[in-house]
Amino acid sequence: MGALAGGGCAVLLYLVNPHSHQVFLPCPFHAATGLYCPFCGGTRMVHDLLHGNLSAALHDNALAVPLVIVGFAAWLNWTICRWQGRPAPARPAWLSPAIIVMMVVWTVVRNLPWAPFAALRPPLS
Repeated sequence: MGALAGGGCAVLLYLVNPHSHQVFLPCPFHAATGLYCPFCGGTRMVHDLLHGNLSAALHDNALAVPLVIVGFAAWLNWTICRWQGRPAPARPAWLSPAIIVMMVVWTVVRNLPWAPFAALRPPLS
């Protein structure tokens, strides 16, 4: 069911360009604080990835690109294991804390006001 919902969202993001249409809700964290959260630019990044535009995707959210690719590969590995009747691989205990630390560091770095860090902010649209 989750794969079906994810596929439906991917089709919507493929068809609707978030760079030129404000059809999705704005980031509530950015609206409240003026700062960019780790997910800001993620919708535009997925749209760009679905259209094969890796450089634009990296410009929208450079951290999320490898995370989406690794996450999709992990989901695919889990799905194949389940189809073959094998137990799904266990998630390492250090993974969740590492992701949290990485997201906090990314939030701080992309909100630093000087170059080259200011270039890590998603483009305003």
